[in-house]
Amino acid sequence: GKGLKVVGVATMTDTMDNTDKSLAEQKKELGNKAFASKNYEEAIALYTEAIKCEPNNHVYFSNRAASYGSISKWDSSASDAKKCIELDPTFVKGYYRLATAQIELNDLDGAHSTIKQGLNVDPSNNQLSKQLRIVNGKKKEIAKAIAKKAKSAGNNAAPRSVGNVDSSVSQELMDLQEQYISTNREYNTVTAHITKAQREQRTNELTKSELEKLPQESSSKMYRSIGKMFLLSGREAIMDHLGTAMKDEAKKEVDLKQKLDYLERRIKSQRQNIQELSAVSSRA
Repeated sequence: GKGLKVVGVATMTDTMDNTDKSLAEQKKELGNKAFASKNYEEAIALYTEAIKCEPNNHVYFSNRAASYGSISKWDSSASDAKKCIELDPTFVKGYYRLATAQIELNDLDGAHSTIKQGLNVDPSNNQLSKQLRIVNGKKKEIAKAIAKKAKSAGNNAAPRSVGNVDSSVSQELMDLQEQYISTNREYNTVTAHITKAQREQRTNELTKSELEKLPQESSSKMYRSIGKMFLLSGREAIMDHLGTAMKDEAKKEVDLKQKLDYLERRIKSQRQNIQELSAVSSRA
């Protein structure tokens, strides 16, 4: 009897959980429609209802953060974005939302830290890279304003602040250059692995082609290499092994080419970041 009661409670709980999640998703979809129609207050209310149903869903907090930002409630936007990151530290959009709010609140150091954390999750994220350039540009403008004011007032203490900003940008540039070198090194390694996979594939295809020329009932002794050893094997076993090896190498080549495409995009993004940061530094 006790066992039946436990099962009944568990089933009811599962049903309630599923109902809450379904209702939360409905509220989120309605919130998305309200947001798209620029009814931001309504969107906030709907996302809030979704959060009440499912308080551990990071997407709902991200969406509400965007809604708060759309009506310039940046403190609330920052709070929701922080909660979003807390619930899912791998959700890059959460860092973007938080950095956006911090920039609007003029918390440039906080924004810089948030962007760096986000780029650690996704180093080639264009939105975060653009934000980083904005933050560094604002820091430069502030430094120039401080220097100008100090010059007119005859204050010798201000240039140290400028130096700190210059040092920050220089360090950022050095970090980007190191990342660029590392990514290029990884790109070259992956290219070498692709070449090796293609060579293995050609060797397997050639071996299979030669085997297919032999009569089915050939009495020729055949050996299959296993590491540094050779194992006497039948024609059928060798053909099966070659077929498997060719499939594995083909899949490996596809995976490596996908990684190469990603690295190419990353190199392009890093090169652009370096060029733009260098331009910001030269305008100081």
